[in-house]
Amino acid sequence: MGHRAGAWSVAVVFAWGLASGATYASGTPTSVVTTERGPVRGIEAEGVRVFRGIRYAQPPVGELRWRAPQPADAWREIKEATSFGAACSQPARAANDRRPDGLGAAPESSSEDCLFLNVWTPRTTGTAPVMVWLHGGAHRFGAASLPFYDGTQLAKQGVVLVSVNYRLGLFGYFAHPALSAAADEAGGNYGLMDQIAALRWVRRNIAAFGGDPDNVTVFGESAGGASTLYLLTNPAARGLFAKAIVESGGGWQRTLNRSQKEQEGVAAVRSVGLTAAVTAEQLRKLTAEQLNEAVKVAPLLNFGPFVDGTLVTASPAEMFARGQAHDVPLIIGWNSHEASLLDASGAPPAAILKMFEPDQLQQLRAIYSESHSDDALAQAIFGDSSFGAPARWIAARMESGAPAWLYHFDYTLEARRGAIGANHAAEIPYVFGTLDRIPALRAFVSKRDEAMARMISACWVAFAKQGRPVCDGAPSWPAYRAETDELLKFAVATQVVPQFRKNALDYHTDLHMKSAGEFR
Repeated sequence: MGHRAGAWSVAVVFAWGLASGATYASGTPTSVVTTERGPVRGIEAEGVRVFRGIRYAQPPVGELRWRAPQPADAWREIKEATSFGAACSQPARAANDRRPDGLGAAPESSSEDCLFLNVWTPRTTGTAPVMVWLHGGAHRFGAASLPFYDGTQLAKQGVVLVSVNYRLGLFGYFAHPALSAAADEAGGNYGLMDQIAALRWVRRNIAAFGGDPDNVTVFGESAGGASTLYLLTNPAARGLFAKAIVESGGGWQRTLNRSQKEQEGVAAVRSVGLTAAVTAEQLRKLTAEQLNEAVKVAPLLNFGPFVDGTLVTASPAEMFARGQAHDVPLIIGWNSHEASLLDASGAPPAAILKMFEPDQLQQLRAIYSESHSDDALAQAIFGDSSFGAPARWIAARMESGAPAWLYHFDYTLEARRGAIGANHAAEIPYVFGTLDRIPALRAFVSKRDEAMARMISACWVAFAKQGRPVCDGAPSWPAYRAETDELLKFAVATQVVPQFRKNALDYHTDLHMKSAGEFR
């Protein structure tokens, strides 16, 4: 059996979130901000104004389930924007289902009525740069309200931070013949539609919060990073952001077409007792619990946006290969132990090795000669093929237009030195400056760890402000060029590294280009 594009090596990826309540901070009431739909009042704490749970679209329930997001109803009375809105409906996770580093279970509760966003701003006047965050979670889990996504430290550096809930699982990415036959059906990528609707809300409203609608950076990690790639290559998102950051977002993820997604949808509803002859009305009467159970028919690591023929007409990789991605500055990169995902998803490392022909495996063993066990070899292959190689490939595709900067995150807490590397999602609390928000890590954070957080957070903020990542305390970070093949490695000794893992990344790139068949 030869190497197969679209399997483990091109998985859509995710980050778990820490269980949280509706709010986790107090403060004094802010002045009222008037949005296009009505006035809101948040709170001020630590010199930052926070507006939580602002509805950016109508509840996608009842007849609005599996439809494009609709404008929120207007209101006249001041809404107290002090508590987060509900997380989007998702499968429940056990309280003890957490990663050792504390980036653990999904939110405590969720609802279909979830299209809310949150704003952190240093002031409500002026034109500060805006950063719009898309959370990870395999397109099935997570929420903008999780504690390590708190925007306070970013706002203190002079940006407006917006975090967004978007529909997940079968609420967010679903196709079925009964829906496709409906004249008013919008396509199936509802989660992506939500993200675009949120960006449009930002475009229209963020000036009232002190933000510059012409200087928006969209960024996300894992499924949020993958979503950012879809936004970078989607005509409907053109003009809604000026820059982008992709953290562990893959790039060669398997993209189903509408027919395949409809087959998946039929299997999903069959699993909860409905036949293929079901009507759209019957589908909309399924309970949230039934749909969260039915999502299990889809492979965990292959879920998310698909080619629906209307909103999404090609995979991100195809669009980058054609030169049809939006020409905006980009930061893109990955972490040193992305294979932590294999444990989180229950995937045996041996499954990675089975994806290759014997001669390919022999070549890989020679390339990864430092990996002395099959498990170590599989983990190294997974990280490079799913994340490293596509990130570098995308950075190279940007070379003729707006610049791209490539990074590799390989920093672990001082107290955890000797660990295998930086897990999937490990960079998030450094970017947000929220290491103290993770109980499992809080007691172990050192001054050096805090300095790393300040450095990488400053990189992201500088990029949002001026379109170039200037990292206080780090060497000058050059834009990516295939000729020099340089990236910035965030580590104990942060440095620019030329030709990082070149043999391995070249091998996976060549192999994928030969096997994909869909683009060159």
